[in-house]
Amino acid sequence: MASSHQKSNLPVLLLIVLATMSSTTIVAGSRHLLQTLSEIPELPKIEFPPLPVVPTLPKPDLPTLPKFEVPELPKPALPAVPELPKPEVPELPKPEVPELPKPAVPELPKPEVPELPKVPELPKPMMPELPHVPNLPDLPQPILPYLPHPTTP
Repeated sequence: MASSHQKSNLPVLLLIVLATMSSTTIVAGSRHLLQTLSEIPELPKIEFPPLPVVPTLPKPDLPTLPKFEVPELPKPALPAVPELPKPEVPELPKPEVPELPKPAVPELPKPEVPELPKVPELPKPMMPELPHVPNLPDLPQPILPYLPHPTTP
């Protein structure tokens, strides 16, 4: 378990080591240049040769093409679709189903339900009175003194 956890930190550790190594070489190189060169030499400006001029060619005159006329094609006559006669379907005789006798449901006598007894009315309970809370008078809000603003020279 511990070895797999250490392997996951390996790329981060490698990145930190490489970053510190590269920064020290850059600092050492710049320090070496500053010590050896008292003045930075100016490089001569490069003069480029002028660009060649491309001659302009006149536009060629193209001959106009004759307008192509498309001849109208005759519309082909559609052949007449023959009408087929409707097929005659013979009517099937309806099957005769004998009527089934309806079952007789016996009438059940209604059960006698006794009347519910009347519940006597109970007096409403008396709620205790809430005590009177005295109101406090409104006091004036105190005014806080302002802090002096710092002045900068």
